[in-house]
Amino acid sequence: MARRRSSKRKWIGRAVVVGLVGTAVLTELRKPREERAWHGKLAGLIPYELRPPTLQRVRDTYWAPEDDHLVKPTVWGVGWAVNVGRVVKKIRDTKQIAA
Repeated sequence: MARRRSSKRKWIGRAVVVGLVGTAVLTELRKPREERAWHGKLAGLIPYELRPPTLQRVRDTYWAPEDDHLVKPTVWGVGWAVNVGRVVKKIRDTKQIAA
């Protein structure tokens, strides 16, 4: 029974992701060709990024210890990513305070 629930949740999760990516693609394709940026927000809330990832954007998203944001728009796809650099900095700062 637990296995059935797990697979149902996975299916629903995948359907949501595919739906969001599809919506982002349709949003861009509805714009005139010269206005397509391939990045933006769905419903003004959920960020999407459909441009090919660059090393600089990967660094800026996943390793930005000085950035105040713990989560940032993802490098590719729909949603958010964890700023690991910020997490590590917070942990180090907490350890220094405790010491």
